[in-house]
Amino acid sequence: MPANSDDDGRQVDVILVKGGRTKIRYPAELLQDDGTRIVVRADFAGGTVRDFGFVRFEPGDVFTEYYWRDRWYAVMEVRDPAGTLKGWYCDVARPATFSGTELVVEDLDLDLWRSADGTDVRRLDEDEFEESGLRESDPQAAAAAEAALDELEALARDGGFDALLG
Repeated sequence: MPANSDDDGRQVDVILVKGGRTKIRYPAELLQDDGTRIVVRADFAGGTVRDFGFVRFEPGDVFTEYYWRDRWYAVMEVRDPAGTLKGWYCDVARPATFSGTELVVEDLDLDLWRSADGTDVRRLDEDEFEESGLRESDPQAAAAAEAALDELEALARDGGFDALLG
């Protein structure tokens, strides 16, 4: 159910589920819910620096996170504490569910990174996806996940994030 203007700015909990378990739960501020897309803002929930080699997520970083009820991915815009854009981290996930104050997303292991300047677009964790067994246990979800990663990569390479997130 879409949030009304009175709900904008309220606190919600983002719950990332992986393999049937809660991987992380963190507070976020609801910025928008139009019935299809949900947008929240949250401080980096990792606690300590996560250095991926191509980007570092650090305490103080701010994530504006875009979730859809009808798409198999989520896109996180990442900025440092001064507001400088680092880039976008994208999770391939089942469509989000949002009930009460809980936004639940099931991570399907595939990820994509796009740097702020667009010169670095990389697919991530394809080995984890293969090891997950999803292709055997839920072939339809596996196909949707792979199609979502392909779509994200095309958007990232062709400058489509502005239209997607705007």
